[in-house]
Amino acid sequence: MPSPPESIPLDDLTLRCFDGEADLDELFRVIEESLDHLRPWMPWVAEHSLDTTRDFLARRGEQWESGDAYTYAIVTDQAIVGACQLFRRAGLPSDGREIGYWLHPAATGRGLVTRAVRALVEQAFLLPGVDHVDIVHDSANRASGAVPRRLGFVEHLCRPAERLAPAQTGEDTVWRLTRSRARPAPRRSRRGDQGG
Repeated sequence: MPSPPESIPLDDLTLRCFDGEADLDELFRVIEESLDHLRPWMPWVAEHSLDTTRDFLARRGEQWESGDAYTYAIVTDQAIVGACQLFRRAGLPSDGREIGYWLHPAATGRGLVTRAVRALVEQAFLLPGVDHVDIVHDSANRASGAVPRRLGFVEHLCRPAERLAPAQTGEDTVWRLTRSRARPAPRRSRRGDQGG
């Protein structure tokens, strides 16, 4: 089965596979610095430790090989500033994938996640049989919801959800982008300018 590339360069931003133990100290530090920013929305933060970070990194290779999850470090200026993942949620139809993401608070507001998610959408639709991509977030998390909105996702449904993190409301919003609605990425000019 084909899989996405292990590294996706996006001008000043790169998505790359995590490198196991080599990334442990840096990823742990970035999460530590982001705890207050992530804690309201991300349930896994409650269990955060050096051991859980090590376990997370140890599982990446197996999940990549199985096609269950393609997890990338979001890297800018040669430093990890967050993570994103294209994954297959257990129990859901095989023609769909989901994207999740988080950033260090100092890296927000620069369009990094929007660009990362756009790249993951492109990779999702290169996988055989994938018809749609979802992004799921707590309905009160407006920052997370801004990303799919910018990329042409449609609000698919709201559904009850277990409250697992302090700011969660017990309702998730599911955004969906189908293959037929996906917009191609904007083309850069040959001179490399952004256009107006």
